[in-house]
Amino acid sequence: MIKSSARKVFFRLVLQPFHRQTRGLTLGTRTAVFDGEDRVLLVKHTYAPGWLLPGGGVERGETIYQSAVREIQEEAAIIAEEAPELKGFCMNDAQFPGDHIAILVVRKFRQLPFQPSLEISQAQFFPTSSLPTDTTGGTRRRLQELTSNSPVAATW
Repeated sequence: MIKSSARKVFFRLVLQPFHRQTRGLTLGTRTAVFDGEDRVLLVKHTYAPGWLLPGGGVERGETIYQSAVREIQEEAAIIAEEAPELKGFCMNDAQFPGDHIAILVVRKFRQLPFQPSLEISQAQFFPTSSLPTDTTGGTRRRLQELTSNSPVAATW
């Protein structure tokens, strides 16, 4: 039997491209986890370039809040100690037709030891004023909006 993490990677690498072209509307989350030192948590995937906010698809029977909490725990060993705060929604049609992303924030959490996985190679906090050079454009735009208290843009 294939482990759950291996199934998830198989789905993302093999089946997801086909699924994205044939599905209807999808919903995902990206969560900005801020620590008390004005740093934000970013993750690096094993299958895509650049640093990103942790997140992923909302599963059937799951709320966006449950998805955000699950994803930050799965991807970065972060246990939310508060309900995530919804900041807005973005349409991600340019990359994945029909995709929408809920943008959430968590500030109160505890951190367990991070272990790289088949999906996530790194998880690290960075000062919001000096993000890694390979932080993705969408991630930079969302963080700029969040740190300046601007509304979240309608498109990713």
